[in-house]
Amino acid sequence: MTAQPPPWAPGQAPPGKKGFPTWLLVLLIAGGAFFLVIPIMASLAIFGVRKYIANAKSAEARNAVGQIAKDAVSAYEAERTTSRGMVHRLCPSASQSVPASVVAVKATKYQSAPGEWAVDASRNAGFACLKFSMDMPQYYLYTYRATGGSAPGDTFEAIANGDLNGDGVTSEFRLGGTIGPDKTLAVAPTITETNPTE
Repeated sequence: MTAQPPPWAPGQAPPGKKGFPTWLLVLLIAGGAFFLVIPIMASLAIFGVRKYIANAKSAEARNAVGQIAKDAVSAYEAERTTSRGMVHRLCPSASQSVPASVVAVKATKYQSAPGEWAVDASRNAGFACLKFSMDMPQYYLYTYRATGGSAPGDTFEAIANGDLNGDGVTSEFRLGGTIGPDKTLAVAPTITETNPTE
């Protein structure tokens, strides 16, 4: 006795039995993949946006310390007349940072007053000597320090500290310069950054 071929076409369900529709199976697999991939993509997008915003905010610090360094060079190169003749000197250190504490910029902007930048004007030091100030709200605390004034090896530093996300971990951007043996003021080629997105 020879086997009879089934009365239905190959790949079809036997009569009276309904097969699972292929389109529904494809839809379930695609839907499952969609619901797995979307949360991952969303979390990556949120991370990317946060990083972009932090980088945009940290541009303020990079620009400001760069400008303070330029102002320090300009102030040093300006000739001053003393009893010893014409001399060059670094602006003395600022007596206080602006704002006075990093808490003032913790996860927020700080609006400084003009007087905060001019606090050392009477002794021609700090930000007043540099002729540096900011009139826009700022995300960072700014400090200017100098050691010595006109001798080879004397230095200055422009520093920005911030806490963009308010977690208590601060970022730091630092740029400095040193008076060389030939009495020229050389600024470091790059800004030193610590925790730049904090």
